[in-house]
Amino acid sequence: MNPWLISIPLAYLLGSIPFGYLLVKIFRHEDIRSTGSGNIGATNVARSGAKGLGILTLLLDALKGYVAVVVAQNLAALGGANVVDIAVVAAVAAIVGHCFPVWLGFRGGKGVATSLGVLIALSPISTLIAFAVFAIVFLLTRYVSLASILSSAAFPFVAHHFIGMKTPIATVGLIFIPLLIILKHHQNIRRLLSGTESRFGSRKAEA
Repeated sequence: MNPWLISIPLAYLLGSIPFGYLLVKIFRHEDIRSTGSGNIGATNVARSGAKGLGILTLLLDALKGYVAVVVAQNLAALGGANVVDIAVVAAVAAIVGHCFPVWLGFRGGKGVATSLGVLIALSPISTLIAFAVFAIVFLLTRYVSLASILSSAAFPFVAHHFIGMKTPIATVGLIFIPLLIILKHHQNIRRLLSGTESRFGSRKAEA
């Protein structure tokens, strides 16, 4: 049994489950992609007027990322593979699955909640520090996008220090994750620079 051949496709498929889309479709009979920013993530679900579904989307998106990494870690241990390397690659696969889900024509979310789940599985201490960065930036600015970008960028440095993820594969993977999240926030970055980004709690549609 090759743990790479099992865990990486499985991580992608788990990550690609579009919980935000499914919850809004089931409980509100609406397509979340036609609301607000059109994003399937928790922020847009909450801003659509379904705060409860937004919270549930956040939890489920984080959970799928967590499960993807834990499964990969266990398969690696059973198959004699490098646990750190396979866990980081599975983390990347889960986030890519969320951002580019095969079920929705490869148009998904921005990967923040799924990243939270995979990072908790990789290093709870590092995730706590990154979350502290998110909380501080969010409380000071009320910008979810800015807080997400800065906390994601902080994680690789924290993880490198606390858990020694220094193999080439792990290093590249941990750098790729925040870069992907920043890339998925390119529209938010434009609005931040122009001063038109909406703060959480406002009635603007963009997320």
